[in-house]
Amino acid sequence: MTATTPTVGYVLKRYPRLSETFILNEMRALERLDTPLHIFSLLRPEDAPRHPTVSEVRATVTYLPLSWPRIIFAVARGHAVVAARAPLRYLHATGLALWWSIRTRRPLSVGKQFLRSGYVAHGCLQNNIQHLHAHFANAPATVARLAGVMCNIPYSFTTHAKDLYLTPQEVMRRRIESAHFVLTCTRYNVEYLRGFLPRQDWDKIHLVYHGIDLAAFPQGDSFADLPLGENADLPLILSVGRLVPKKGMRDLVTACHLLHSRGVAFRCVIIGEGPLRQELETHIAELGLTAMVTLPGAMAHDRLLAFYGQATVFALAPHVTEDGDRDGIPNVLAEAMAAGTPVVSTAVSGIPELIEDGRTGLLVPPRDPVVLADTLERLLADAPLRRRLAAASRGKIEERFECWETAKALRTLFVQSVQP
Repeated sequence: MTATTPTVGYVLKRYPRLSETFILNEMRALERLDTPLHIFSLLRPEDAPRHPTVSEVRATVTYLPLSWPRIIFAVARGHAVVAARAPLRYLHATGLALWWSIRTRRPLSVGKQFLRSGYVAHGCLQNNIQHLHAHFANAPATVARLAGVMCNIPYSFTTHAKDLYLTPQEVMRRRIESAHFVLTCTRYNVEYLRGFLPRQDWDKIHLVYHGIDLAAFPQGDSFADLPLGENADLPLILSVGRLVPKKGMRDLVTACHLLHSRGVAFRCVIIGEGPLRQELETHIAELGLTAMVTLPGAMAHDRLLAFYGQATVFALAPHVTEDGDRDGIPNVLAEAMAAGTPVVSTAVSGIPELIEDGRTGLLVPPRDPVVLADTLERLLADAPLRRRLAAASRGKIEERFECWETAKALRTLFVQSVQP
C-alpha cells in the first residue's frame, strides 16, 4: 500500500454472486490499479456456478463463521473489541441504530445490521481498512455506515436500481448525507436523486457506469467453434437475466409466439434463474413454443460467451413494476454489445444512455410484445442493419463502458476520501 492509496473494505450482501459481474469487474479493475481491497460478505456464497474471473480477485474475503455458536462468539468478540477500543464512537453507532430502528419501525432488521457492523468493524481494525464501500443502499450501506462510525473511517456506497427506487426518499436522504460520496450507474438515477436531495448534497453524487472487460469479448470469429446444441442452424434470439418481473421475460416469450405465428424461423434461449421460472415454462408450453424457446438456467460467464458470440439478436424487455422496481442499465446489454451482437431493448430507466435508438441498437416501448415482435422480425431479416448496429454498439462500449477506465474515477474518489 502506498501513502496515497487506501485499503478499501468492500461490503457486499453476498460474494461471489453470479448476477453481479459488474461488481466483480470493478474489483478486478481496482486491483489492477493497485488499490488494496478486503471483501466483507454478509452472506455465504450461493450454491451456483462461479465466473472463472472470481479466481483473479486477490482480496481476502471475510465471512461470518458457519455454525451458530461460532457466529455468536465472533460477533460478541468483535463488538467487545470495538467498544473497548473506542467506547464513545461505539455508543454513537449504538445510538444511531436505536434511532433508525424507531424511525423505520424495523428493529429486527436494524438490529441484524448492527450486529453485523460490529463484526465488520473488528475486521477493519485487524486489516487496517481506511475506507468502506458498500454495493447497494440497503443492508450493505447500513453496515458500512455503522462500522465506519465505530472505526472513525469514511464510507461510501453505490446505489443501483431496486435498492434506490424501493428505498423511501427520506431514508435515502439520510444515507447520502452521512456518506463521503455516493456512486450510481446511470444519468437517469442521478436526476432522480437530485429531484429530492438538498442542493448541498448534489456534489456527493457521482455517475460511474458499470464497466465491461472488453478482453473477454474479442472481435472476429472467436466463438465460431463453440457448440450451441440442437437447431444451431436457426437464427438465435438470446436473452440473459434473472427470471423476475422487471426483466420482462414474459413479454419476450409472447413476442416469440407472435413471430412463430407469422412463420418466422428462429430459436430463443433465455439464460437465467429466478422465481418466475415455472410460470415462464408454463407460458412457453401453453403457447406451443417448447421446441423453440428454452430456459437452460443460470451459467458462468465462460459458457455464456458462446451464446453471445453466436446470437443473431440479443433481446431484453425490462419494464417498471407496480411497486416501482426497475433496472438501471442491465449489464448483459453492454456485454452483448461488446460481443458485437445487435440489441433490442426497451426505453426504460437508463437503457437509452447505452442504446441510442437506430444507431447502437433498437428501442421499443415497455410492455408491448407486438412492437417487440415487429422489431425482432425486422432485425432477423436485415443482415446489413444488424452489422451496422453491431459495429456502432461495440464502439459505444469502448468509448464509455470499459471497466479499466471507469475504475479510475472510483480509485480517485477513494484516494481523496483519506486525504486531509
